[in-house]
Amino acid sequence: QVVLVQSGGGLVQPGGSLRLSCSASLSTLDYYAIGWVRQAPGKEREGVSCISAGPGSTYYADSVKGRFTISRDGVKNNTVYLQMNNLNPEDTAIYYCAVDRGIYGSTCLQNLRYGYWGQGTQVTVSS
Repeated sequence: QVVLVQSGGGLVQPGGSLRLSCSASLSTLDYYAIGWVRQAPGKEREGVSCISAGPGSTYYADSVKGRFTISRDGVKNNTVYLQMNNLNPEDTAIYYCAVDRGIYGSTCLQNLRYGYWGQGTQVTVSS
């Protein structure tokens, strides 16, 4: 059983930035795919960004490319971040982190069948 605890999020004005954190009850996430998924009201879940298992390649949805960055903590091997810059109202959603083994390549963005999910955190972009 893997427990994911998220922090960050909140209310920000358009053009602002936020950083989301996700810490796992593991010593390391090295063998896991890690995804950030969001769900806006009335919309389906959307993969935002992910790090694949294995080589650890990163992937981004077209809607966030150039604005969001996923990264691992260089010291805490069980923590992942999503840095979100130049936010706009369309980014308003509940954001979830998720992890699982055996998800490789861009599947980590397209296939949201992760086995373990964080509790979710609200991000609201509004003036």
